[in-house]
Amino acid sequence: MRKQTIHDIDVREKRVLVRTDYNVPLDDHGAIADDARIRATLPTIHYLEEKGARIVLCSHLDRPGGEVVEKLRLEPVARRLSDLIDQPVPALPDCIGPEVEKAVSEMKEGALVLLENLRFHPGEKANEPAFAEQLSRLAEIFVNDAFGVCHRAHASVVGVPHYLPAVAGILLQKEVDVFSNVLEDPERPFAAVSGGAKVSDKLGILDNIITKVDLLLIGGGMAATFLKSRGYDVGASRVEEAQMDSVKKLEETAKFLSINLVLPRDVVVAETLEADARTRTVPVSEIPEGWVIADIGPAAIEDFTREISRCRTVIWNGPMGVFENPKFAAGTRQIATALASLDGTAVIGGGSTAEAVAAFGLTDRMTHVSTGGGAALTLLAGKSLPGVEALLDAGA
Repeated sequence: MRKQTIHDIDVREKRVLVRTDYNVPLDDHGAIADDARIRATLPTIHYLEEKGARIVLCSHLDRPGGEVVEKLRLEPVARRLSDLIDQPVPALPDCIGPEVEKAVSEMKEGALVLLENLRFHPGEKANEPAFAEQLSRLAEIFVNDAFGVCHRAHASVVGVPHYLPAVAGILLQKEVDVFSNVLEDPERPFAAVSGGAKVSDKLGILDNIITKVDLLLIGGGMAATFLKSRGYDVGASRVEEAQMDSVKKLEETAKFLSINLVLPRDVVVAETLEADARTRTVPVSEIPEGWVIADIGPAAIEDFTREISRCRTVIWNGPMGVFENPKFAAGTRQIATALASLDGTAVIGGGSTAEAVAAFGLTDRMTHVSTGGGAALTLLAGKSLPGVEALLDAGA
């Protein structure tokens, strides 16, 4: 990372505003279903505690649309964080205003508070300077530790750095360094595994990464467009006709660069994606009319896992099927298992892929599981992150 980090600035006894990504999943009762994003910020929090900083945490939760939504208050997050660090973390009633400023001014060294959901204010998503300035009044230093929102030009991400010295937290530094190292200097053979529903979501990644990898494995719903471009009938599977030329160009690039681009040779198909739908496993040349691809098949799993086992570095973004349904989870589970056993570096690109890895209990066996879906996609596509660009340059 060529930006300043929390280790490059004097935070001792200072008021530090820390942008976190506590956009955690909630269950039907409003309880936190997975606290991984909270745990991921603990190294930064502990570092600041040791320095006696007054730590003002801020985050969004879900999409309240610029209005107060009671079920999206951050009090449950404050309670969970308090349990994790064994220290009280008051949840303040708002994120700006005199009452909040007073509470922060009375904080003692090493204390923490959590501001209310930033997105209760329309100024957050609109990146309004007035809202960013009000947030900045709470602190002397800004630390961005929210990799998951660094692709967003929001007030708490790119606005506050106009008013405060801004540096990266430990989590953000780790995320950017992992992706930079893998993309710039991977141990080879280097493979990318790409899945998910739509080619259009991943085209930027594929165009960028095809010039860097030795092997590209394509699964998930997006495989249908690739299969169709090779002349296969894919039944009722979604095909992005508008991306057909791009897919064919990608295949040509892979061939020109001698990159092995592997598609499934068999798939699990279903009449519908409902839990009780009829399913079959068929070669890709025999997909029935009206049926949809729901997962890669056992022969494809064998191909993919064999190729992965030969690699020293693998990046994976996008599930191999509709893994939320156990009938269509085998492909995603087996790819996750192969990566967990990899004798090398396995990087998981956040979002639904990270959710799948967590669901299979394999998170701790990966080299790195990203906390950011969209931000990871942006980096993998070779683009910069506004939230990172807004930070102080190293050596400045």
